[in-house]
Amino acid sequence: MKVLTVLGDVEATDLGAVFIHEHLILDNAHIEENFPHIHLPSVDDAVAELEPCVEAGAGTMVDAMPAAGGRHPARLADISRRTGMHILATTGLHTPKYYVHHPFATGASVEQLAALFIGDVEEGIDRYDYTGPVVERTDHRAGVIKVATTEVGVDDRARRVFEAATVASTTTGAPILTHTEDGAKAAEQVEEFHRLGFPLRRVVISHTDKTMDFGYHRSLLESGVYLEYDQALRQDPADPKGTAWLVARAAEEGFLDQITLGTDGARRTLWSTFGGAPGLAWMRTGFLDKLRGHGLTDQQIASVWTTNPQRFLSLEVLAA
Repeated sequence: MKVLTVLGDVEATDLGAVFIHEHLILDNAHIEENFPHIHLPSVDDAVAELEPCVEAGAGTMVDAMPAAGGRHPARLADISRRTGMHILATTGLHTPKYYVHHPFATGASVEQLAALFIGDVEEGIDRYDYTGPVVERTDHRAGVIKVATTEVGVDDRARRVFEAATVASTTTGAPILTHTEDGAKAAEQVEEFHRLGFPLRRVVISHTDKTMDFGYHRSLLESGVYLEYDQALRQDPADPKGTAWLVARAAEEGFLDQITLGTDGARRTLWSTFGGAPGLAWMRTGFLDKLRGHGLTDQQIASVWTTNPQRFLSLEVLAA
């Protein structure tokens, strides 16, 4: 099984432990001016933050900022070369707040968006990140397609993005990662994929561990989707009900093979490189201790870190 990284195809079994929802580079004028707390322009800073992750056993990170949102494939490739870590880039679209200067992201047709997403995966990500009239494909291809909903759920704009993403995934084999606002409206996302006839085994829904209601998680897992938990760095370590508790509940109820992990660690206050805490590497140190404290075995821990994301990220072309 192949996975598409910014430096080319690799075997899924070579990925090692996977952080499946990260932000290593976020850099454009809109982010710098309006979201400075997530402004991450520097390759050097990213390398410094990732080196302890590599030492702690991480092998792969998925950079989850999609098209025209401040992604920089060449910088991701530099980070990959310097750290030895596999990095996947993402296509698709995020929520509208990132595109106030790019009306195509809210107004383009399904066919237009699907063509852009397919181009990113099959040919290479545009050097200018779809921010101008010129498209110049790089050698760095996207390996994941992203869709997103706001607090209102699946509105007309989101429906077009979802449909374009499923067309692109069906054509290219790249899986779909979703953003949920505060972990909510995930059930609406599942229903939209049902409506489109898209196989839910090719979908991972992010940020759902912002709610500790396991009934909510159970209903999603029963649909067949993967869930991605990424809030552990922000939680009170003394709280007995956190992300590690959710992973343990999933294991108890037979859903462990649908759980993946990340940090969604765009915030500079989380990076040890900027003096923040606890640092991205904590997921492979302190969080492992929390998982073991909830009774998970090393084999179960390997499932959520390694086996599950490797299976999910593998290319699976669905087109006839």
